[in-house]
Amino acid sequence: QVQLVESGGGLVPAGDSLRLSCAASGLIFSSYAFGWFRQAPEKEREFVAAINWYDGIRYYADSVKGRFTISRDNAKNMVYLQMNSLKPEDTAVYYCAGHPSVSMVTRAPGYWGQGTQVTVSS
Repeated sequence: QVQLVESGGGLVPAGDSLRLSCAASGLIFSSYAFGWFRQAPEKEREFVAAINWYDGIRYYADSVKGRFTISRDNAKNMVYLQMNSLKPEDTAVYYCAGHPSVSMVTRAPGYWGQGTQVTVSS
């Protein structure tokens, strides 16, 4: 019943921006922390960003800090990832994830979306 659906991926040149969206349903949205992960071909899935349930604390991987911003809109049950200054190494499938604990969502999320492809050309 719980569903996370990502959208907003695409093909962009280096230096461009994208905003990813995650629509959540089947859960108490305001009680969940959410995160973004990514997985490039032949590589392991890695943590990108997370936001707690009250929208007061955000966490970022060092590789995206200063370029990506995670946010949430509890009224719309939406999570966003604003990605600026994109680099070719950002190319990956990006996944939305959720867990009641922000600590756990960075390590072992309980729910995952299907992913959206982001490709950054050089």
